[in-house]
Amino acid sequence: EVQLVESGGGLVQAGGSLRLSCAAPGFTFGDYHIGWFRQAPGKDREGVSCVRTNDGSTYYADSVKGRFTVSTVNAKNTVYLQMNRLKPEDTAVYYCAALIFCAYNDYRPLDGMHYWGKGTLVTVSS
Repeated sequence: EVQLVESGGGLVQAGGSLRLSCAAPGFTFGDYHIGWFRQAPGKDREGVSCVRTNDGSTYYADSVKGRFTVSTVNAKNTVYLQMNRLKPEDTAVYYCAALIFCAYNDYRPLDGMHYWGKGTLVTVSS
């Protein structure tokens, strides 16, 4: 059974950095890709970044490109999202999810809530 757990959220001032983790115990890298999503209050969920676990290819939303970096530690079944130069508009609940497909502006999560983590809150103050 796929399990995803996010951590690393918190309160940070604009211009600061945070690193989020997505742990997937029992997850076999290569079976699925991993995507990062975020949802701010009153807004739709949006894709932030994703990584193809088979070859390490990464993709980013235009709003975060150049500031965020996704990386993997396959031996730990963990995906990280390094967030630098944070802006107040980055404030949201961040989720990781298992994907069946991953490309620029094309994240395709698997159907089922068990393929999603419960989220971690990132708050960026001005």
